[in-house]
Amino acid sequence: MLSRSEIYEIVNNIHDRLPLSGVVYVKERNNIMFESGYGCAIRADDIKNDVNTKFNMATASKLLTAIAICQLVEKGLFTFTTRLKDCLNYNFPNFDENITIHHLLTHTSGIHDYFDEDTMEDYEELWEERPVYNFNTLKDFLPLFQKNYMRFKPGERFHYNNAGYILLGLIIEEQTRKSYTDYINRNIFHRCKMNDSGYFYLDRLPPNTAIGYIYEEDEKDWRSNIYSIPVRGASDGGAFITAPDMVKLWESLLKFKLLNKETTKKLLSSHIRLSENVYYGYGLWITKLFNSTFNYFVKGQSPGVCFHSAVYPALGLKLVVASNQKEGPDQVTKAIEDTLIQPPSFPTI
Repeated sequence: MLSRSEIYEIVNNIHDRLPLSGVVYVKERNNIMFESGYGCAIRADDIKNDVNTKFNMATASKLLTAIAICQLVEKGLFTFTTRLKDCLNYNFPNFDENITIHHLLTHTSGIHDYFDEDTMEDYEELWEERPVYNFNTLKDFLPLFQKNYMRFKPGERFHYNNAGYILLGLIIEEQTRKSYTDYINRNIFHRCKMNDSGYFYLDRLPPNTAIGYIYEEDEKDWRSNIYSIPVRGASDGGAFITAPDMVKLWESLLKFKLLNKETTKKLLSSHIRLSENVYYGYGLWITKLFNSTFNYFVKGQSPGVCFHSAVYPALGLKLVVASNQKEGPDQVTKAIEDTLIQPPSFPTI
């Protein structure tokens, strides 16, 4: 297990090279091992990041959508094998009628994403002709993909897909008759006592919230990401969260406070194998080493945002690395995990 001094040395070495702008938070069981803020939440006013600063999770907040869907399965509103056409009353003329909830959760639906990384290099390109302030509700995203043809047959393979999670959010809204954000606020944030988390408008950020920043090489200066991502987060990403709140989410999930034991196991199952050691569950990634679960993790990156959080069940360790610039979380997480990965093997989870 890492000591506090080892974490300090790892993080500071990376901070000296980058530098970092965000927060690093490490908790071992009930003890906070390390917590520190770096850089500025608001550069113009020299307001520093601290452990209670709210950061954009980017696509890491897909976990919230997956948990919400699992809650509705527990309530009997549908099952994981229910077809999209049977639980969402929108017209998708060119979609395969066999797309299921499971396919959407695991990025195996085969539909085209509204941001296709194979043809688009920069997420900001989406908003050059589409004002970001017009994307206030989930249905505002539908024209970006609703009439597209299938990319492949449902279940054929994995292709990371934001549009699929927009559909899951719409299912939540239709089945509960609540807005997606209201549902998440009441059934996840409030239940976990995540009092500093929410879906905030970029032009109305609450106090102690980090603005995302993008570095312009040509101008040697920083600009905010207010025109680079939708004005408010959606079911495919964009919730704001503090590091302590992220740990509360992990702890509530693993203690069966959000879902029962059987459904939690389903969410954490390795549904899709992506490489020798990496799998995808429902809304999260899984690393397996030495025939055991090493970690469950979420990650996200958008212009001016980078986020990574993981829980290491056998070690009782939770890690959160959030940033309001594109670099930091991946480097810190890798350096810490390189130290953690040591034989003998981890106990079977």
